[in-house]
Amino acid sequence: MSNTEFIYTTYIKTTPEKVWAAITNPEFSRQYWADGIRSDWKKGSKWQHISSGETATVVVAGEILESSPPKRLVITWADPADTAGISEHSRVTFEIEPIGDMVRLNVSHGNLKPGSVMAGRISIGWPRVLSSMKSFLETGMALDTWAGHLGVKACTPVATKATG
Repeated sequence: MSNTEFIYTTYIKTTPEKVWAAITNPEFSRQYWADGIRSDWKKGSKWQHISSGETATVVVAGEILESSPPKRLVITWADPADTAGISEHSRVTFEIEPIGDMVRLNVSHGNLKPGSVMAGRISIGWPRVLSSMKSFLETGMALDTWAGHLGVKACTPVATKATG
């Protein structure tokens, strides 16, 4: 049985540096994702996706496999309770490419077991998160990422507006 991979491409009227910051800066990511991301983003370091609910909870965690700001980031992605080896965890690759006055962002999430809970979650989550990131970078206003989605309890939407 082969593994599942999801690939998302979006074009954003912004710079590669701003897309990189949107992905890696916890204060920035919280504006459009409603959660915090923590890491130093260096190869070999750990990263955590922290919920912004009443109690901060690690929702997803992993390791930085490759970090080339502001062009490419490769991370593992796993449930924090998953004790499987790193080779068993799914992988997310962010490729950021300038094209004129915009950026093409390719997000590949692979090494997912077909029909797994994680595959189901990310197939709903990535389109919402990436749409919210695009809106935030282009207009300063994030989307209500989880509007109408009843199955997500780990992420609590917040009303946000860009500052500065």
